[in-house]
Parts: sequence; structure tokens; C-alpha cells
Amino acid sequence: MGIGLGAFSFWHEYPPALISALVLNRYLHGEPCPLPDLARQSVPVCVVGAGAGDGRQNTLLRRVLAAHGASSELRLLVRDRHGVWGMLGLLRAEGGRPFGAGDVREVQRFVPALLAGLRGYVTSGPLTPTVPALPTGLITIGPDHRVGAVSPQARAWMRQMWPAAGSGVPDWIAGAFWVGLSLHVRAHRRDPRAWTPSICAPAANFGRWVLIHGQPLDENGHSDVAVLIQAAGSALLLPSFCDWYGITAAERRVIEHLQAGAATKQIARALDLSTHTVNDHVKSVYRKTGAQSRDELIAAIAG
Repeated sequence: MGIGLGAFSFWHEYPPALISALVLNRYLHGEPCPLPDLARQSVPVCVVGAGAGDGRQNTLLRRVLAAHGASSELRLLVRDRHGVWGMLGLLRAEGGRPFGAGDVREVQRFVPALLAGLRGYVTSGPLTPTVPALPTGLITIGPDHRVGAVSPQARAWMRQMWPAAGSGVPDWIAGAFWVGLSLHVRAHRRDPRAWTPSICAPAANFGRWVLIHGQPLDENGHSDVAVLIQAAGSALLLPSFCDWYGITAAERRVIEHLQAGAATKQIARALDLSTHTVNDHVKSVYRKTGAQSRDELIAAIAG
């Protein structure tokens, strides 16, 4: 969330230069409608561009949009009572009317369907990995916002994540993603309150859950940034896994004990529950994930 700006824009033939310009503008000039501010609003929608105010950040963003044939953008935070799941961005071509209250009402109607689609997509992936866990890969991004070194392990990850044939994902999407993550690392170094530059990508994308995170290679974040790609598992994977599969806090505690190899009676004593309640939690997790056994569930979370 907050890192993959324009991540699915290629489906709608957005020009790569526009996505790159939006990513760089966010880092250099700030965000006219920051995600934390949107999350605090009762209606988490903002409009940037034409007719949306004359603040400096909005003016600069309006210039970026105009340079690529767009007049305004509507951004909708996709959320429910469990939290924030993503953002929908809609562009209006130059010369078109600005987004208004009617558009806001219309896009709000789609939130439940969007959430259902997102959750359905993520949980449609394989429960246990279908591709091997590769050694950690490393990509460096320079202060000029260009990809520098790419380790052989990182290249292997990219071949596995985005096969050359049939993936439908253009090459520039990966480059924009690495640069966007690097910029976010630099922003986080300046302000630790910014979104943590770490992504746990689902198995529906890549055949297994993958952890992608960035680290600055100097104290101030002015030098290169290292982007690390590795298999996600156990403690790194469990929070995202539970969120997407709708696993409750009580069920998660049971899973943690299952991971440690505890028997049902041991879990019941540790959590001050009856064995019947523990078994109910386990059955609920099986139902939500589609796991057929304890071994399959543990294999899914171990990554």
C-alpha cells in the first residue's frame, strides 16, 4: 500500500512515462492527499488536478498530468472495517470535465465489489508454494533513480516472478516498482512515520509468497538503496496471510502454537481454552484457507 503507484495501469494502456513522472513527483514534491490523511476521512476520496485547488503540491501534480494528456485524477482508498487494502485511481483525459461529487458517489458503490475481487484474487493462489524458494536477491537503485546492480539471484527471482512469455506484465512495470520502492525507502529515512518500505506479495502473483523490502546503504538515504527479494515465511508471512484469509486474532494464536509443534491439549492449556474450542478454531482456519491438514497449513505459512 502506498508504494505500487500505477501498479495495474498497463492494463489500461497508461503511458509508462506518466507512471514514472507520478512516482518521482510524489518523492520530490510530496503528496497532495497523503494516505494517512485519506484514511482519517469519513469518505476517503480526493481529487487532484483541474478544479481541485491551487496548493503548490496540487499545482505541480496538475502539470505532470497535463504533460501526459490528463486533466484530473480521482483517488479512492479501498478499505473496510478491517483496514486499508489498496487505492483506486481514475484519470480523466485533458478537456474532460473535472471529477465531481457524482463521480465520488459512483465509485463508492464499487468498494464492496473491489474488496471482494481483491480478496478472491489473493486467496485464489496456491496455498502451498508451487515454485522453489530462491536465495535472497539484491538490486541497487542509485541516487539518480536508476537501477544499478542486479545480482544473479535477483535475476532468477524476476524470471520466476515475471516470466518472459505469457505474463502480460510489461518490462517497465518492474523497473518502476523498484524505483518507487527505492524512493519510498529514502522518504522513510527522512520521516520514519512514512509507510514502511516492505511488501509481502501473494502467491497468486508469483506461485509463492514473496517478501520485497528496501534498505538505505548510508545513514541519510542519499546513496544507493538496496532492494532485497526473498521467500516470505513464518513470522514475516503470517500477518499478511491472516489478513487476506480473514483469520481472527484468536485463530492466529492457535496457528502460532501449531507452528511450534504443539498438540491440541498443549494449545488449550497455553491459551486457557477448552480442547473443543481449539479444534473449532483449527476447523475454521481449514475452512477459510482450504487446507486439508495441519501439515498443509504449516507448509503454507512456512513458505
